[in-house]
Amino acid sequence: MALPRSQARGWVKAAKMAQRRRRAEDAGGPQGPAPGSQRAALYVHWPYCEKRCSYCNFNKYIPRGVDEAALRRCLVTEAQTLLRLSGVRRVESVFFGGGTPSLASPHTVAAVLEAVAQATHLPADSEVTLEANPTSASGSRLAAFGAAGVNRLSIGLQSLDDTELQLLGRTHSARDALQTLAEAQRLFPGRVSVDLMLGLPAQQVGPWLRQLQELLRCCDDHVSLYQLSLERGTTLFTQVQQGALPAPDPELAAEMYQEGRAVLREAGFRQYEVSNFARNGALSTHNWTYWLCGQYLGVGPGAHGRFIPQEAGGHTREARIQTLEPDSWMKEVMLFGHGTRRRIPLSELELLEEVLAMGLRTDMGITHQHWQQFEPQLTLWDLFGASKEVKELQEQGLLLLDHRGLRCSWEGLAVLDSLLLSLLSRLQEAWQQRTPSSVPRG
Repeated sequence: MALPRSQARGWVKAAKMAQRRRRAEDAGGPQGPAPGSQRAALYVHWPYCEKRCSYCNFNKYIPRGVDEAALRRCLVTEAQTLLRLSGVRRVESVFFGGGTPSLASPHTVAAVLEAVAQATHLPADSEVTLEANPTSASGSRLAAFGAAGVNRLSIGLQSLDDTELQLLGRTHSARDALQTLAEAQRLFPGRVSVDLMLGLPAQQVGPWLRQLQELLRCCDDHVSLYQLSLERGTTLFTQVQQGALPAPDPELAAEMYQEGRAVLREAGFRQYEVSNFARNGALSTHNWTYWLCGQYLGVGPGAHGRFIPQEAGGHTREARIQTLEPDSWMKEVMLFGHGTRRRIPLSELELLEEVLAMGLRTDMGITHQHWQQFEPQLTLWDLFGASKEVKELQEQGLLLLDHRGLRCSWEGLAVLDSLLLSLLSRLQEAWQQRTPSSVPRG
């Protein structure tokens, strides 16, 4: 298929920018490991979608005359600013999310990656993921994103049933989804993730499992299962509230999840996180940073980040949220170099709560060594070794505390939320009992 001339020129430019970035990385030679406080993942938010899906309450907008060149400049500027403020010397992974970032120009992706590579060390083999929807991800377009530096795709299939896709307000059909998946695997073999939703109104276990089985016949090595969450303000929430649709059945959703994870395990997938399954080592290294409570920078309207602002002499990790509305965010970036709307310093206890809650989402859980990086004095044994509740959870086969650390069993991962109530309560209780002199500073 012939490309429009202006589009082709843009994609060629994107490819040249990616080549310059790779040459710069090669010229720099091997670099030693950066300390944990100088490493981070980078999330880039593209705020626009073709339409708003019926279940979605994310920060996204329907484009009307978007000035992509201006938006691109602001994404580049904010990335440069936050890298400087954070003191980050090495970016481990980049994730373009949204919204629908596959609607962006590959030139925009290449420009951001080139800016990151110029400001810090971005290894040539870093994971660079792009979220894509089937209707905005033709084969030629996906190839252009690959030339721009993307090496992993996350495709929002959500369902392989056309009636369910219409219910969800998706713009693609099941056939579109499978065609896009085939093209993606051809271009990014072993590097394609797919999302499948469960727990929809009126959805039944048997038909949903048949969708999963169909997906397994053609998918790559990474699958994410997400239960529908009815969010206030969405079309689907209103339809259920008004009785136009039945409320999702939580017991059926739990059965789908249990049956689905068993099917995936049988197919050779490792459930390495509550919602994520991989085989052949195809874990998402970017999301792994979140679950290990590593630093990450959030660039773009409404993006979230967690990092220590080292340039200003900071020693405390901050939760940062960028301005939501794209036009307002762009004005702030042009004025101040970034559009950070909120900065929330995290207390030591708040950070430990995140380490506990996020780490237990993974099959590895929290190792003793990992915990000590955040809390060198109060060990996991100190916290949970004598806890009656933890002993009961161990006896029930839901939790393990041993020489490796603290982690859920395969059965425990399915009921993590209920386990966290006891574990977080115990952490808070132990923290309050500490003497002031034992609390480390900084």
